[in-house]
Amino acid sequence: MTDIPDELVRLERSCEAERAKLAGLCGEEYDAQWRAWRGAAEAFQTALSAYAAREGGSRYELEQSVKQAVRSTQEDPAP
Repeated sequence: MTDIPDELVRLERSCEAERAKLAGLCGEEYDAQWRAWRGAAEAFQTALSAYAAREGGSRYELEQSVKQAVRSTQEDPAP
């Protein structure tokens, strides 16, 4: 897959940013941030599924392409 929609890249970056915020948290703060991460992940997965269904491509291949594109352009935000 060569054409990766900007919206999917933005959503995956948001998901990774929320995941990184989990570092060092515990208790209620961790739980609240975990919910934020899960919400971001659900938004990404929903958009990913919709795009793959609309375009008729492989959802798995699209997801891997988006994740690779995001990770190749940034360092892991988690310490």
